[in-house]
Amino acid sequence: MDSSAITPRSVLNTLPTYQAGKPPAATPGLTSYKLASNENPYAPIQAATDAMMQAATAESVQRYPETTYAHLRELISETYQVPFNDITVGAGSLGVLTALVQTFAGTNDNGTQDEVIIPWRSFEAYPIVIRTAGARDVMVPLQDTGELDLEAMLEAITDRTRIIMLCTPNNPTGAVLSTQAVRDFMARVPSHILVVIDEAYIEFIRDEAAVDGLAMYRDYPNVAVLRTFSKAHGLANLRIGYGVAQPEISQPLKVIHPPFATSSLAEQAAHASLSHLDEVLANTEQVVTERTRVWEALDGLGYAPPASQANFVWLPLGELAQPFADACGEQALSVRAFHPEGVRVSIGEVEANDRLIEVATAFAEQRLNR
Repeated sequence: MDSSAITPRSVLNTLPTYQAGKPPAATPGLTSYKLASNENPYAPIQAATDAMMQAATAESVQRYPETTYAHLRELISETYQVPFNDITVGAGSLGVLTALVQTFAGTNDNGTQDEVIIPWRSFEAYPIVIRTAGARDVMVPLQDTGELDLEAMLEAITDRTRIIMLCTPNNPTGAVLSTQAVRDFMARVPSHILVVIDEAYIEFIRDEAAVDGLAMYRDYPNVAVLRTFSKAHGLANLRIGYGVAQPEISQPLKVIHPPFATSSLAEQAAHASLSHLDEVLANTEQVVTERTRVWEALDGLGYAPPASQANFVWLPLGELAQPFADACGEQALSVRAFHPEGVRVSIGEVEANDRLIEVATAFAEQRLNR
């Protein structure tokens, strides 16, 4: 058989490549730090680590996990006061998002494509998930401040729009949406359009005016909320997150969502971590303190970073994005360059943040403030 006859779907030619954060290169005399993937610099809390160890050594690894993840869903339901059946647990919030898009947007029987409106730049996986599902992503540029342009997103709605993505805080700019802005937005979105509020970084928010996706879900039946245990809880490697949506969304979603989406090890660790949410939030407070320090230093150097409510800061460097990333790399720091737009820098350990400020200071003197 001629293997050359086997070809992938043509849609693969349209997909952007997801660029995962790269590990830092080893540099003699320097400890390497990865500030490229928005990972939590702090290990999971002890209760989560203990739960992982117990689950990993139990004589159950050869068995599939309980497919409904009822143990964790019950705790999420109790913690956030949402109905048990409205919760879907998946392989990170991205796993739930993928199933949401596959459920509600794609290519129709007549060949027309549904449309999904996304802010851009935002989470890199959005266009990949949307195009793979057979739908068309409609990218709406951010405002110059790094904030989502809700007015422009409303203007982008057509009779083919099926989903609108709101990423808050937005990745990679860190900008957050306010409660009032989202309520005004929802009042103008047709009720048949699904609005997905992606809150991967919600635990790092300290702005009291910031929107709470779960409040929107309670008031608007066409809202779905995504959250994850990857960031604040420090469980990125376990791939576990969840979505919350009312039955008209969550029930069809469960038809598409794959069984055994994540492991019982991940479920037990997430359950233990959420059971000690106060400890998790204490860790996020350390990150927020460092975020403020780093942001103030970079702003003082002339980088004009937008205000961030996430665990990273955004430097709108334009054509200097890659040179700045290279300068960081020479000092054993990996950051995420989106050339020629800007650089996203995750908040890391104190020493890593100190070194970042040193690199930024030298770079500003040499390239930024000429």
